[in-house]
Amino acid sequence: MAQRALPPTVHGPNGVADLMESENRQLVQPFAAVDDPIQLGTHTLQSRLIVGTGKYASYELMGEALDTSGTDCITVAVRRDRLIDADGNNLIDAIDTSRYTLLPNTAGCFSAEDAVRVARLGREILLGLENSGADWVKLEVLADTRTLLPDPVATLQATEQLVAEGFQVLCYSTDDPVIARHLKEAGATSVMPAGSPIGSGQGVLNPNNIRICLEYLKENDPDYPVIVDAGVGTASDVTVAMELGVDGVLLNTGIAHAGTPVSMARAMRLACEAGRLAYLAERIPKKLYATASSPDEGVISLKPR
Repeated sequence: MAQRALPPTVHGPNGVADLMESENRQLVQPFAAVDDPIQLGTHTLQSRLIVGTGKYASYELMGEALDTSGTDCITVAVRRDRLIDADGNNLIDAIDTSRYTLLPNTAGCFSAEDAVRVARLGREILLGLENSGADWVKLEVLADTRTLLPDPVATLQATEQLVAEGFQVLCYSTDDPVIARHLKEAGATSVMPAGSPIGSGQGVLNPNNIRICLEYLKENDPDYPVIVDAGVGTASDVTVAMELGVDGVLLNTGIAHAGTPVSMARAMRLACEAGRLAYLAERIPKKLYATASSPDEGVISLKPR
């Protein structure tokens, strides 16, 4: 039997690393041909993975992980005390703002008033950078520091205010389908139910609630974007979320705190694509009993001599 020839890049200066990159390109390119970009209000994203910029050991590591993830949209916490690190380095200076659409978020806000104020600050910062993300915001209004779960009442209030001010609002929400429907009715561009608490790494704890959220939010509006936000710990969590039919996944800690963030970024990228392709392909139904994979017709009958 002829031996399969290795791609030429295996003989390149980086050996196996070049081979892996070659295979990565082969995997990624066909995917774009079978799926449409995700539309979030006026923003069109090629990647369905949105990645955060916090918690990395260094800005250099962050940049490499973002590049490897394939994302074209990254979230930035816009509170002043989070833009500057202990050494006085500015996060914005470490980001290629011409490459990525920035999604300012209101992380760390515990009231509607505070979240609205931070959203306005984010808009001013991005207007100054001439980045297209100035007109939208990832809204987080947290209930307490222990769970970091969203305050549903304050989130709804902030959504109504920000929509009235012309923001395209992407709402971090619980997986409660009723709250999700109220947020959409308030004008949210996207509702983003949590898979599990922020940074917990527990994945999608309640897939049934996510399914009902999808049903409520996409009823009569199948193109309405729903994104799982928070709780993703590893690649399989991303795949599970995407196979449910959500339009994207937003994550940060799962990459930033991984043992090797850049490798995890690649895993998350491929997992997002695999989950999306599996959803589009329509999986077989689950059955209680076995179903033979070979046809019953024309089976050879063995008769005793």
